Order: sequence, then structure tokens, then C-alpha cells
Amino acid sequence: MNDGPLADVDAIAWHRLHHAYGPATDVPDQLRALRSRDAVRRSGALSELFGNVYHQGTRWQASHAVVPLLVALVEDPATPDRARVVELLRRVAVGDRRDDALPFDPRQAFATADTFDGPEHDEIIQRFHAEEELSDDEIPVLDAAAVRWAADSYFAAAAQLSAITGWVSDPDDQVAAQAAALAAWFEPTDALVSALIAVPEHRTRPRTSANLALAHTPSSDVRVDRRLRELALSGTATVAVTAAVASAYRDGQALSEQALSILVEASDRDHLEGVPGWDRAPRGFVMLALQRLDLG
Repeated sequence: MNDGPLADVDAIAWHRLHHAYGPATDVPDQLRALRSRDAVRRSGALSELFGNVYHQGTRWQASHAVVPLLVALVEDPATPDRARVVELLRRVAVGDRRDDALPFDPRQAFATADTFDGPEHDEIIQRFHAEEELSDDEIPVLDAAAVRWAADSYFAAAAQLSAITGWVSDPDDQVAAQAAALAAWFEPTDALVSALIAVPEHRTRPRTSANLALAHTPSSDVRVDRRLRELALSGTATVAVTAAVASAYRDGQALSEQALSILVEASDRDHLEGVPGWDRAPRGFVMLALQRLDLG
């Protein structure tokens, strides 16, 4: 049987990989269900995957293995609910980290992963999955294993940055917005920065997400600041506000008076539309931007 983007799913030894509830032998069928014409079946599979390979922010042995398969699903335009798949990919890649961890330094975040040696500590991990009690000396091994699995998932996604960059211009606004939010967690390439700059102003959701991604992108490309200034002056409400936020993050005290006025006015507004892919509300970003200017 040809599973299209999931043609290689059975080549993975899922029985040797664990997720939050045991051996990951159920993952292939859950991934296949994401291609179903039945919306209820797709929703159930997504819920199961959110619960087993991304479980309350924790990644597992099986988590990194789903990353290229999720990417393959998004790459195929015939996959339904592609934006939800990108959202799942973002959670698997970065866990429950919030935007205050941006710009993200994976070397610092995953430093303790190097203390976990899979083969050396297999017995402890097996006993954990068997729900056996671990000693106080063994708990740090489990903690290091969780960081190792999180690192594996993150770097598996980082290896797919070229595909993620392409999604920033996807015709589906939700996919494009989710992609821009996900891309903010990786070291920016020239192609990514160009893609974030190029999102059209009239595509409000991906444009606002791209603005927030650029706010957290340590790029000195002069095109970024020029584009943000343009959008702050000419964009619709949420586009202008997020462009002003991004300028405040990047310019600090050198922020233009026009952008500052936008932020001050937005600080009293409670009904700015949320930005897909970002957990913080736009007004929250506004308040953080003002704090950076010692005005919050």
C-alpha cells in the first residue's frame, strides 16, 4: 500500500521507541489517520498524538521520529488540517516554551542532555516505563533523558527548516502563520528572513506572525527594519501593532515616535485579534515592548 507522504512510516522500529504511554506501536496508525476524510477520526488522532509524543510539554524517545513524517504530511497539499499538523510539529519541536525564551539558544537549553548516555542508561529507562520505583540517584538520569529527547526533537525539526521556510508563503493563511511562529525558534537563514519580509500586508494572519518572528530574529538585515517601519505606518490594526512591537524589540530606545504612539494607543485595547502560533495575546506583546522602553 502506498501511503503517500507516509510511505516510510513502517520502516521505523516503533516497538523500540516509547512515548508517554508505552511502546509507540500506535503512532503509525495515528499518523495515517491525519490523512482521513473523516474529520472526527483526524481530530481524535491529533488529540492522541498531542497526548503521547508531546505530553504536557515532555518529549519522548518516539517524538523525534514523528518530525519528518509530520513535515511530509504538511508538504502534501492533499493532507487535511495542515495548520493543525504544523501546530503539533511546533509543540514537538519546542515543547511548551513561551516566546520569552526567544531568541532561542539550543546549546544552553539542552546542555544537560550530554549527561545522558542511552545505552548506558537503558535499564533505568526501561524500569521507568515499567513503572518501577527509581532511586534518588536515578532520577537525574531520567531528567537528562527528557532533555535528550527534547533536543533530538528540536534538532530533527531544525533539519527541516528549508521546508518550514517554504510554508511561510503557503496559500493557507493558518499554515503560513503557524510556520512563521515555528521558524522563529531556529537560527535564521537568509532565505527565512527574506520569506518573513515578503509576506504580503493584506494576508493579516501570516503577516502578524511574521512580524513577531522578526521581532525575535537576531538579524541585522536593514530590510527587516525598513519593512517593519512601513507596516507600522500603513498596516491594518493588528499588523501595525505587531510591526511596532517588533520595531521596539529591535530598536529599543531608538524607536520612532510613530511606532511608540501605536504601542501606547494599543496598550488600552483589549480586542486585538490573536496571532496563530503565538501563545501570548497581542496586547501582552505590546506591554512587553513598552517595558523594554521603560514605559510599562
